[in-house]
Amino acid sequence: MDIEGCSSSDEVRTLSGSMSPGLKSNPDLHPCKPGQKFQAALLRCRSPAAAAGILSFGNVLNYMDRYTVAGVLLDIQRHYGVSDSGIGLLQTVFICSFMVAAPIFGYLGDRFNRKVILSCGIFFWSIVTLSSSFISKEYYWLFVLSRGLVGIGESSYSSISPTIIGDLFTSNSRTMMLSVFYLAIPLGSGLGYILGSSAKVAAGDWHWALRVSPVLGITAGTLILVFVPEPKRGSVDQMGGRIKTRTSWLCDMKALAKNRSYVFSSLASAAVSFATGAFGMWIPLYLARAQVVQKTAEACTKEICSSTDSLIFGAITCVTGLLGVVIGAATTRFCRQKTERADPLVCAVSMLGSAIFICLIFVVAKKSIVGAYVCIFIGETLLFLNWAITADILMFVVIPTRRATAVAFQSFTSHLLGDAGSPYLIGLISDALQQSYATSALWRFLSLGYALMLCPFIIVLGGMFFLATALFFLDDREKWIYSWGQAQTSKPLIFPLCNVIVQF
Repeated sequence: MDIEGCSSSDEVRTLSGSMSPGLKSNPDLHPCKPGQKFQAALLRCRSPAAAAGILSFGNVLNYMDRYTVAGVLLDIQRHYGVSDSGIGLLQTVFICSFMVAAPIFGYLGDRFNRKVILSCGIFFWSIVTLSSSFISKEYYWLFVLSRGLVGIGESSYSSISPTIIGDLFTSNSRTMMLSVFYLAIPLGSGLGYILGSSAKVAAGDWHWALRVSPVLGITAGTLILVFVPEPKRGSVDQMGGRIKTRTSWLCDMKALAKNRSYVFSSLASAAVSFATGAFGMWIPLYLARAQVVQKTAEACTKEICSSTDSLIFGAITCVTGLLGVVIGAATTRFCRQKTERADPLVCAVSMLGSAIFICLIFVVAKKSIVGAYVCIFIGETLLFLNWAITADILMFVVIPTRRATAVAFQSFTSHLLGDAGSPYLIGLISDALQQSYATSALWRFLSLGYALMLCPFIIVLGGMFFLATALFFLDDREKWIYSWGQAQTSKPLIFPLCNVIVQF
């Protein structure tokens, strides 16, 4: 619907300033009436850059809320009186609900208004998080259930929001904007630790750690509704309006399963998720136990435990996330001048390097906390290099009308094989190793370290999957080149995987 004297609500400009195909404004416009000037001003703010900024802010809040619990993990464990495996169940339940809901939201995101789905998801998890802060110690099962509901709300955002950015930008601009968007993962995670620890100390009660992010979440949801446009799918890839037949969900899944670059990069993402999920939950607690072993700190016996390790780990995660995403984008851009396989190769090398330094954490932590932090810093920086690049790989090898489904299913598989089970698995191994020496501080520290040693091996496996992606990357990307050539010659393009004809 056009606003008299104002641009259309669907008007979107690309980063270069040109109008996105299929989103042209109405040329027959008249001066704004007084009552419409405010709405016209709002529409002028709906630029791609502003939309990407708002979506990135929402992604920061998503991950900040997710890791606020990790920032007060020791307090929650003492409050509810649960074991390592019991406390690890919090993240496992969250991720399980997250991954189950992801394909559903992917299906919806390819067919319905995406920003409405995003906003509803944010409002939902904000309300549930706030409500969970009032659950008493007798109802730990209800607290665990609340984390599962939060996972459903956050799943809508992670599945759909990257596809909006993908439809607003192209080429290096899209890589840059996706880098900013995925910077929110480590930045939001780090801020979650900092927020949880700081709110707990300021209020003298860990429950207040869960009462800050919901307010910010509701603000983000409102901004998305007002300022983020709903671009036509595939518009900036010069496919908007040309795809006449929408494929079925089953057809989409068959096509994605035969896309080798997509499959191997999804398996590599699962390896990253396994490591980050386990580390995000257990490293602060591991370092706290290391200091008890070194006799530089006492075991927590108070109502409010020390937040130093969570604060430091959160700060490191923020900084390494920024460095990783920036270095990853710059390195990939440089390497693209040398080889067309740069994207998966940069990811593979960074993961293999990360595994080395993550191994060293468990070697030096017993003697030097500072040395452990240095290894964490380098290992996380290398690990965070690949997040935005992986998303860009997906955008390059998957057609626009299939991207939300692709993002959602990649999220599903990476969580299913990754952080859905890793926090609980690490806690389970740690509990099993502690059975003989449950009262020994040294053995509690070592058992958790031995359990976490599983992560570097999984990271190496992920690096191998990225190398496999590099083998097929050009072949899968060639489909895009073929599609582009067909668009220029106005010939019908046949997708044999689904027997669907796309008329250009």
